[in-house]
Amino acid sequence: MVKKKDVYSVWGIPQEELTPRLKKLMEGLRSEFGGPQFEPHVTVVGAISLTEEEARDRFNKACENLKAYSATVEKVATGTFFYQCVYLLLHPTPEVVDASARCCSHFGYHNSTAYMPHLSLLYGDLNEEEKKTAQEKAYVLDESIGSLNFQISRLALYKTDTEDKSCKSWEKIAEYKLQL
Repeated sequence: MVKKKDVYSVWGIPQEELTPRLKKLMEGLRSEFGGPQFEPHVTVVGAISLTEEEARDRFNKACENLKAYSATVEKVATGTFFYQCVYLLLHPTPEVVDASARCCSHFGYHNSTAYMPHLSLLYGDLNEEEKKTAQEKAYVLDESIGSLNFQISRLALYKTDTEDKSCKSWEKIAEYKLQL
């Protein structure tokens, strides 16, 4: 019997005390520009099709001996597609890039473009002018967000059907607390 494959992603979860601040900012942007609700996260491994068993196994192996790491925001930026509409661009420091590279190698995930660490604030199909307004609004809602430094202390395995732009079917499968 062929086991069902789903799309999985690995997310870096910002330290807990930061979550309310990020959610408030995300909610403020959604109230004006629309878009689905989703948990604040930094994508460590992009969407990859696996069975749940494979995904859990690779996730556990990828997390072994991985230490918590710091991430620093470079700026609020805008992107060219739905899942990167408005986001916090992170400095690609060696520890941020290495965490992703290490997890990607465990997952057998190969991206055609260089890793761009970011934390999405808003998903949507906005035009350039709307994106620019949303980008400015992010700084109005949280003026020091562009210089934020935070700890990634947990990784989470999510089932993320990228066809579901409502994100309602997205589901956390496992979470791993990284060593400090």
